[in-house]
Amino acid sequence: MADVLKVSGLNKRFGGIVVADNIDLALAKGRVLGLIGPNGAGKTSFFNLVCGVVKPDSGSITLVGQEINGLPIRERARMGLARTWQNLRLFSSLSVLDNLMLGPRAYSADNLLDVVFRPGHVADSERESRERAFAVLERTGLAGIAHQPIRDITFGQQKLVGVARALMNDAQCLLLDEPMAGVEGQAYALIQKVVRDIAASGVAICVVEHNVAFIRDLCDEGVFMFAGKVLARGTVETLIADPQLTELYFGT
Repeated sequence: MADVLKVSGLNKRFGGIVVADNIDLALAKGRVLGLIGPNGAGKTSFFNLVCGVVKPDSGSITLVGQEINGLPIRERARMGLARTWQNLRLFSSLSVLDNLMLGPRAYSADNLLDVVFRPGHVADSERESRERAFAVLERTGLAGIAHQPIRDITFGQQKLVGVARALMNDAQCLLLDEPMAGVEGQAYALIQKVVRDIAASGVAICVVEHNVAFIRDLCDEGVFMFAGKVLARGTVETLIADPQLTELYFGT
C-alpha cells in the first residue's frame, strides 16, 4: 500500500531532553498504526512534530509525497492532515454541530473579501459545511445531540466530537492522541467502530493510546517508543509479549 505519511531521520531535543531520536516511520493508506510506550517516550511529541506544532531539528516529513517540513499548521491541515488532542480543545459553549463547522480544510467566511464581495459564495460554502457536518454526525452516532452544547454532553461523547471534527477535514492522514482516555462503556465500542470505519475508507491512521487492549484490538501494527526512539515495530501482540519492552513500559 502507498505511504500517506513518511518520516525519515526525524530529530528533536529540548536542551538535554531528546523527544525524537532519528525516527523513521511510515503510515500506509487504510491502515491503523498504534504508538505505545511509557509516558515521556515521545509519542505526543511525534504528533506535534508532524503537525507543525514543534519544529524538528532535522529530518524529513512528507505527506502524500510532498515535503511539509516548512509548512505552517494550517497548510498541513489543508493538505489533509488532521489530529485530535488529549485535552479535546472543544468550544464548550458552542453546540456539537458548531464545533464541527470549524473543522473543514477551507471556509470562505474566514476571508473578509469573500464576505464583502461574494456573500453568495460564503452562504453556499456554509450550507455545504453544514450538510457535511450532519453526515459526519450520522456516521459517528452523534446526530441526536447535534444542537446540544458541548458542556452538556458526556465525556465519551466529547471524545467522539473530537474525532468527528477531525473528519470534517476530509483527512488523508488522521492522528488520534489518546482517544480512549477516560472513556468506557458504549462510547468505547463506538469509538473503536468509528476508527475502523475511517480506516476502511482509505485513511491512514496513527493512534497514541495507553489502553493496550484498545491498541491490540484496533491496530494492524504497533510501534514501541522509548526516550524518543523507535525500539520495535510489529504486531501489538508481539510487542507486548516481549519481556524487555514490557519492563520498559511497566517497570520491574
